[in-house]
Amino acid sequence: MELRIHEGNENEHEENYEEPLLDHEDEKLIKRALIDFKCKVEDAMHGNYLFGIPDTHPCHNQTTKEIEQLNEIKLWGVALMPSKPHEGTDTLLLKFLKSKNYVVHEALEKLRKTLAWRKEFKVDEILEENLGPEFQKVAYLNTVDKEGRPVFYHVYGDLKDKPMQYLEKMRSEENSDKFLRWRVQQMEKCIKELNFEPGGADSLIQVIDWKDFQGPHTKELRSVYRKCWTLLEEHYPEIIHQYIIVNVPLRYYVSHSFSSRLITHKPSNKIIFARPGKVTETLLRFISPENLLVEYGGLKRINDNEFSSEHKVFELNLKAHASTHIEIPAPEVGVTIVWDVTVVEWDVTYKEEFIPEDEGSYQVLLQDKEKKGGERLCVRNSYYINEGGMISIFIHNHINKCKKVFYRYKTKPTVPTYLLYKT
Repeated sequence: MELRIHEGNENEHEENYEEPLLDHEDEKLIKRALIDFKCKVEDAMHGNYLFGIPDTHPCHNQTTKEIEQLNEIKLWGVALMPSKPHEGTDTLLLKFLKSKNYVVHEALEKLRKTLAWRKEFKVDEILEENLGPEFQKVAYLNTVDKEGRPVFYHVYGDLKDKPMQYLEKMRSEENSDKFLRWRVQQMEKCIKELNFEPGGADSLIQVIDWKDFQGPHTKELRSVYRKCWTLLEEHYPEIIHQYIIVNVPLRYYVSHSFSSRLITHKPSNKIIFARPGKVTETLLRFISPENLLVEYGGLKRINDNEFSSEHKVFELNLKAHASTHIEIPAPEVGVTIVWDVTVVEWDVTYKEEFIPEDEGSYQVLLQDKEKKGGERLCVRNSYYINEGGMISIFIHNHINKCKKVFYRYKTKPTVPTYLLYKT
């Protein structure tokens, strides 16, 4: 059975990827396809050909031990035996079905190939492997998107300072395979964060940053990366909900779009491209500011001791060629106020002052700066309150375009330094 579902707007460069809306008939066909697929998977397991080794002996009866071994066959921690299911079995099998447009025999073949590849590639052992320090800074898992999906970053610009001879080594089959194993290892780490049970986050967001990663010296690594792309399409179906490729030069924007269509045989609306001037704006469509890293215009900092995602974030719209004021009340004496401010895009004037309640006291200028094109404004500052007043933040937009401003603040008790040393 083949089910064709309209996938909506295929303009992957402008629209977010969204699941297609299904009508009642589509839902019935998907349910029927899943039942059929589960039957075929169980037949393949009992017939011992799920891994491509059929048992054709007519008198063979499975022993209790063999049946127990079948029940233990798992993928990503989820049992595959439909008659002894894990709560995530249906979710996982649906990923294979969806990747083949609900054509059952093609989904079964994809599952068989994936299991065979994992056995040959020794994927179940890969998390314990030490693949060296070369790519440690390239990939990291950090925060979640607005739907609770893990966000996984690949920052290839961190390889820009590697010596030429190192990158040229990627031409060798041995080093190419090492990179592939590292990429699979990262993928398996991400999957540990997923939850295939109903209602869980069963896919992730992949952010790929190409900043400072251009030119002929990166040709070898880009070639290996294309192999990774193919591998993920083949053996990790529907695990990556959305690719967001940021800081993409125009020539790579065109070539990457074309190559992805060749790999998937259709335009992929799972791929979003963001040119350098659109990175923050694009990522904020998927990731809330408190969960977006400060490097990309968000508020989140690694190992942050001041704020968490639980702290309330305020949002302002800054009109073209206009100004706005943020006022943080500071009536309580003997505390420190800490605040974060980020402005999506640049070309702004930014000033911070402490304004006391007592008209006879002096105002205190805390910061006064101007951010021109290419410099993203992300500020964290603090001030000890020794008299009542407020923190006043002034922002002026210099260009003919509206911007968003995000900010948050908190108050924390503080013992003045001079009291710590008082005897």
